[in-house]
Amino acid sequence: MSKFAAVNIRVRFFPGVFLVLAFLFGTVHRGAAQAAKNLPQAASAGAAESKYRGGVVSPPLPKPKFTLTDTSGAPFDFALKTQGYTTLLFFGYTHCPDVCPLQMSTIAQAFRKIPSASADRLKVVFVTTDPDRDSPQVLRTWLDHFDKRFIGLTGSGAEIAAAQIAANLSPAKKSAVRPDGAYEVGHAAFVFAYTKDNLAHVIYPGGVVEDDWAHDLPYLATETWTNH
Repeated sequence: MSKFAAVNIRVRFFPGVFLVLAFLFGTVHRGAAQAAKNLPQAASAGAAESKYRGGVVSPPLPKPKFTLTDTSGAPFDFALKTQGYTTLLFFGYTHCPDVCPLQMSTIAQAFRKIPSASADRLKVVFVTTDPDRDSPQVLRTWLDHFDKRFIGLTGSGAEIAAAQIAANLSPAKKSAVRPDGAYEVGHAAFVFAYTKDNLAHVIYPGGVVEDDWAHDLPYLATETWTNH
């Protein structure tokens, strides 16, 4: 079961209901703790907050610049390859027992509910925090269980740590290795949603349900932010 480190943020889960929480942003798998770093405090109330069911943050988070390797073995410049798209970014790993498969499954199911025109404006990028086990083939096979359009990225441990720092996260940490060779990786448990202005105005913790994703994704796909 996952536990989380606290970061204050205003989160809207249901129409008309706002919760200001010490929310659970960094996930712990059997003691491997990892918290979000340098994240903004609760967003101010406004039109965007009344529209979205994810957590609206202020100031918005800039899209990070990093280059990793996709599942075909080609370099993937994250900022360049996602330019002009609304991009969902999540750091996790394929052996994750709970948060990662739940996030990917929920997003994939929501993709099937929204208009294809909206889905075509979105990219989902999953960066492994466990490159020792998540080879490009393993990563591709795992993501294909959810949606073949999802992009998987890997790299060296140093490259992946740098990508997390660029995204304003503390690098994930590996737990002690058990006698059977198994281990967990503590990592941030939420999804960044970068709109076409290359800023993340909304982020999604673990536990956001399929209907809320399906509600928000069409808005994210066409959102034009007039002020930051």
